[in-house]
Amino acid sequence: MAWLPQHPHHSQPRGELEYPMVGQFVALFLERNNGSRRVKPLGDDFTAGARPGRRRRLLLEFTCPKAKATRRDCEAAHVGDDSPSPHLNQLMLRSDRLLEAVSRHRHIVIVSHDNPDPDAISTGWAIQWLLSERLKRPVRLISGGAIVRAENREMVRLLKPPLELVEDVPNSRDTAAVLVDCGTGAGNHLLRNGKLTPVAVIDHHQTSMRSRDVAFCDIRPKVAAAATIAASYLREQKMPPDELLATALLYGIRSETEGIAASHSRLDRSMISWLSHCANPTTLAAIENAPLTRAYYGDLALALQNTFVYEDAAFCFLPRAAGSETVGEVADLLARAEGVNRVLCAAVNDDDIVVSVRTERDSGRASTLVREVVSGLGQAGGHEHRAGGRIPNFRRDGVDIEDMQQQLRSAWLKACGVQKKRGTRLVARREIVKNL
Repeated sequence: MAWLPQHPHHSQPRGELEYPMVGQFVALFLERNNGSRRVKPLGDDFTAGARPGRRRRLLLEFTCPKAKATRRDCEAAHVGDDSPSPHLNQLMLRSDRLLEAVSRHRHIVIVSHDNPDPDAISTGWAIQWLLSERLKRPVRLISGGAIVRAENREMVRLLKPPLELVEDVPNSRDTAAVLVDCGTGAGNHLLRNGKLTPVAVIDHHQTSMRSRDVAFCDIRPKVAAAATIAASYLREQKMPPDELLATALLYGIRSETEGIAASHSRLDRSMISWLSHCANPTTLAAIENAPLTRAYYGDLALALQNTFVYEDAAFCFLPRAAGSETVGEVADLLARAEGVNRVLCAAVNDDDIVVSVRTERDSGRASTLVREVVSGLGQAGGHEHRAGGRIPNFRRDGVDIEDMQQQLRSAWLKACGVQKKRGTRLVARREIVKNL
């Protein structure tokens, strides 16, 4: 018990700690280290004196003859906090729990969502390195689909992550699958066919999955990127990444927030600072300014011609797109238009329809809006201001592209509560015709 420091504000053996969701950790610690203990959790309704906006409190009174747990020690036990205190590392480190969950298996595979983006690639890479180093066994990083976006291709070319693009997961009974940057309920990953059930999920998207569905579950919607979570594991394990991995993780975080500091949580800011000491800024700039294909400019021109504005909501439908990543890029661009607070961009990509939604502050939750739009048609998910979805094989029922466009438009306006049925073009038709 010597590793727990004396609480600076209490000279008596008895102390009070007012913190959410830490009773189980304190009880476990005292059970293991102190034969004479008294743990008395007061009820969930104990909120007297709580500051506005804070979650429920749990007041713990306990006897600890030799030492006290500090405020930071208990805060480390709470999901979503910045970095765990070193005093309770052996008890509650998430990275240790991840290692324990997968250590029972002979084979380990990291799986990201299809068409992996920088966040998925860097997260998977960090977890792959962590598990292979600590467990001393080979770990594969796999994904389905392709890498389409110019920046993503440049990232892979320059940093060379150990990513394998495959069509199916390995069929082995003793394989631990770790799903990163997406949840089990998403339909855009290699585990969706049910051949292999994940033992761990690491994600930052809002999801309806339950933590008890897997052995290890770390889902933090308030964190900007899964790369932030993966980087925090490396810091917990005292494993500073090399230049290539650090650059990948830093770009993974930046790509999820477009470098906007207001989108960063405390943990994001902490990991950005930590990674910046190891990353290569020249390589990072080269990735962010990757050369663009001519097809990209064709998609962009088509998007501007097909964007309509209804009050403060914009709707864009592309009958074709060179890649699924184009949809998100167009949505990001349209979200910057003056007077536009909500954007839906959809595009036909092979036999699927890819959807991206963006919202400004106080203009609705993007993840909720996109789920309403694709309800009954496909899968969707995301964050408060950035979300996406996919409608697979939309042509299987003989649905015409124009009919699908009208269906999505109506669903989008209904979800936004917009009564106006006739929109105005973002770029006037006369301007388009005049410059042909």
